[in-house]
Amino acid sequence: MEGDKTTFRPTTRSDRLLDRQPARDEKSGIFTVLATSYHEETSMSNTSTTGDSTDRRKYEFRKVIEELKAYEGSGTQLVTIYIPEDRQISDVVAHVTQEHSEASNIKSKQTRTNVQDALTSIKDRLRYYDTYPPENGMVIFSGAIDAGGGQTDMVTRTLESPPQPVESFRYHCDSDFLTEPLEHMLTDSGLFGLVVLDRREANVGWLKGKRVEPVKSASSLVPGKQRKGGQSAQRFARLRLEAIDNFYQEVAGMANDLFVDKRHELDGVLVGGPSPTKDEFLDGDYLHHELQDKVLGKFDVAYTDESGLKDLVDAASDALADQEIVEDKRQMEEFFENLNTGEEATYGFEQTRRNLIMGSVDRLLISEDLRSDVIVYECPNGHEEFEVVDARHSTPDHECSECGESAAVEAREDVIEHLMSIAEQRGTATKFISTDFEKGEQLLDAFGGIAGILRYSTGV
Repeated sequence: MEGDKTTFRPTTRSDRLLDRQPARDEKSGIFTVLATSYHEETSMSNTSTTGDSTDRRKYEFRKVIEELKAYEGSGTQLVTIYIPEDRQISDVVAHVTQEHSEASNIKSKQTRTNVQDALTSIKDRLRYYDTYPPENGMVIFSGAIDAGGGQTDMVTRTLESPPQPVESFRYHCDSDFLTEPLEHMLTDSGLFGLVVLDRREANVGWLKGKRVEPVKSASSLVPGKQRKGGQSAQRFARLRLEAIDNFYQEVAGMANDLFVDKRHELDGVLVGGPSPTKDEFLDGDYLHHELQDKVLGKFDVAYTDESGLKDLVDAASDALADQEIVEDKRQMEEFFENLNTGEEATYGFEQTRRNLIMGSVDRLLISEDLRSDVIVYECPNGHEEFEVVDARHSTPDHECSECGESAAVEAREDVIEHLMSIAEQRGTATKFISTDFEKGEQLLDAFGGIAGILRYSTGV
């Protein structure tokens, strides 16, 4: 998507999405993901697959976590409480009451007042629950956040039924909300060690779910095949073999340092590079013996810099057949194949939205890194237009492209929520696509992070 905003042609009221359901209960201040347990499927007329529903819930949680991480307190006054499902609500209320009493000893009047107000708000939220929290527990965030200009705003959020059980009760008061345990729960499944090397360089990293993470790199001192003058061929060959051996040991050391501590969590190790380098490396038993046993295979890879780690994942697609990133690649390959025929593919906000409303989209493809809002405008003559802007930017003024009149803002919402709501009503599956491979990056950079695979050609 070029620039900060994109404006689209007028539409009629019949195009508008009706009956959208907010995820947040404004009256109670409780924020839940689809108002249901994370592990339950949403009840709707057109039920999506379990995987699609899980993807949406993960997105909802990530969105709230990003919001919470952006908040800052002017002191240690932001309170976070993690409550496991087997902890009685009465025990939690008693703990909060005790913390409220102890907070009276805080010297700073402002901090003392803000902490006690946060604790009072948490007690109010706990009244909505019976004896125990929901399945998998819950997390409550409350505190006075910095609103700028020396002002503060009181914020309280409740997240019910996270993707994994809350393991233990935890009370935390600091200048930031404690979100790390929730972020860990949202880590994509699958953990693989990645090694790419030739005789010049090597890179070591992780494949975590959909994310390729480069961690360590090394350059070799292996001389070229042509010896310098004054050296015998035999001596040169011996020195070269020693340099190769030393480099392989260095690469194995990097891999061992990174992978051994995680060996019980590892689903496998992938090794890539040109022949015979990768073969010599594996056949020489340089890796720790427990890592050697986890090697899933060796794969031909042309590049051994950080991009080579992504190439390795591509080359190992058969070994990674059940992993999420491979599924993402299949979706994008089908999209590009359909796009090349010029028929059963769509991209961009306007065209994709129109196809969604027509019911022609089989799968809605959304970039995981898309962070944009859609603003709905209406001019005095009834023309309605949409504008997509960066989520961090303020709402711009808008002039109707049909009549030139100044248009008023009717609504502003997350563009992903906007499109997913239409998709759900039309029985369209939503797939979130990682940017950790070339075609995933293209979805975000070249197509604005929005595309669709069509059931049939519409000419839109």
